[in-house]
Amino acid sequence: MNSPLAVTALVGRMLVLFSLLMAVPLAFSLVAHDPAEDAFLISIGVTFAAGVALTLATRRFRRELQLRDGFVLVTLIWLVLPAFAALPLWLAIPGLSVTDAYFEAMSGFSATGATLLKGLDELPLSVNVWRCFLQLVGGLGIIVLAVAILPLLGVGGAQLFKTEMTGPMKDARLTPRIAETARGLWTVYFVGCVACFFAYHWAGMSWSDAFMHMCSTMSLAGFSSHDASFGYWDSPVIEAVAVVFMLLAGISVALYFVAWRQRSLRPLWRNVEAQAFAFVMAGSVLVISLYLWLTGTYVDYPVALRHTVFHVVSVGTTTGYASQDYAQWPQFAPLLLLLLGCFATCAGSTGGGIKMMRMLLLLKQAQHELVRIVHPAVVNPVVIAGQVIPQRVMQNIIAFMMVYGAMLVVLTMLMVFSGADVVTAFTAVVACLNNIGPGLGTVGPALNYASLNDFQTWVCTFAMVLGRLELLSLLVLFTPQFWRG
Repeated sequence: MNSPLAVTALVGRMLVLFSLLMAVPLAFSLVAHDPAEDAFLISIGVTFAAGVALTLATRRFRRELQLRDGFVLVTLIWLVLPAFAALPLWLAIPGLSVTDAYFEAMSGFSATGATLLKGLDELPLSVNVWRCFLQLVGGLGIIVLAVAILPLLGVGGAQLFKTEMTGPMKDARLTPRIAETARGLWTVYFVGCVACFFAYHWAGMSWSDAFMHMCSTMSLAGFSSHDASFGYWDSPVIEAVAVVFMLLAGISVALYFVAWRQRSLRPLWRNVEAQAFAFVMAGSVLVISLYLWLTGTYVDYPVALRHTVFHVVSVGTTTGYASQDYAQWPQFAPLLLLLLGCFATCAGSTGGGIKMMRMLLLLKQAQHELVRIVHPAVVNPVVIAGQVIPQRVMQNIIAFMMVYGAMLVVLTMLMVFSGADVVTAFTAVVACLNNIGPGLGTVGPALNYASLNDFQTWVCTFAMVLGRLELLSLLVLFTPQFWRG
């Protein structure tokens, strides 16, 4: 059985399903009578036709996915689907280049939230809906969505599911069947989305804004329909709603699934990673709010606390909303915000970064190595929440961190080589690799990525997909061993 053709067959089916998702922004376009209607009709036709053509050409090659197939398929999905997602953007926005359209679509699909578009308030409603809806689909992972409806696709998905899910302990099953697990995760995700949608409207958003910001909040992605992001409303109530749902989304979706099955909140408040997430968020709010108040950035502490809470949660959960230009704060504060975005969210959440669980395990490993220096013969395995962590998991985490550091350096050097200043280059790579969105310098929260040249835009695009697939799942394709045998 030809493996590449078997993978291509599934890509075709995914494209057919993806074309149906474009009916959501098309519906908004038809209701609002905006000028993007033709762009979405053409995009739906092209995507559907491409999917059908691939499906028919490879219909004889349907089979259960193998180990290598999962990695290839996930990578192809995250490269091919944004290309088709970019089509309506390219058709509907005058002067938008192919490079910029693909960047915007990848930013949405990878739940990064970095934008290079200006004049968001004047864009057709359906275009903004599509940008935000892409984040909702990509947030938990369209692959997980596909696994949830595998009977329709006609293939197995255990390897596909494990490749797509984030975190160092992805082999653990919540239910005996992978499809049942995926459906459960999407059910939890959907319930949260509905609650967030109505909460935003209650707080003062229009129905359309509530839908779009629900999409970008629950996916921890950060696209907005306004250039000023949450500064457009300047509403403490709306910001409070955003904070609540960003915090909820920063915790593993699987924990909510387990809590629902057990009819108890114990899995949430007893979880070590969730506890660390809450502690880091609260501690960072306290430190930064006091710092801003003592340095005179805000004269009144309640005002400093309000803006600190919003931005600590927004950037720390890799959402990337802004209500203030926090790049103008004293440098310690925005740098700490970016640092939080690198690790604070929980494994299994829709957030980016290296995840809190990896950080906790690395700290445990470092502590044990210090003990081993004093007592070389001691048997001291890494234990967290009463569970002994297998050596294989620790090796994977250490390898991940080494690759993470290497890619951060290499991509930053490429940005500097192509003419970006050091602050812009480094923070743009950090923001894209961790799926945060805004960086500092010329890609700060009051600006966007429009100032980058095409080469720099492609570097950031690669960083986004690399971060979303958690590095190793993508880079393994570049090893000779993967293609042998």
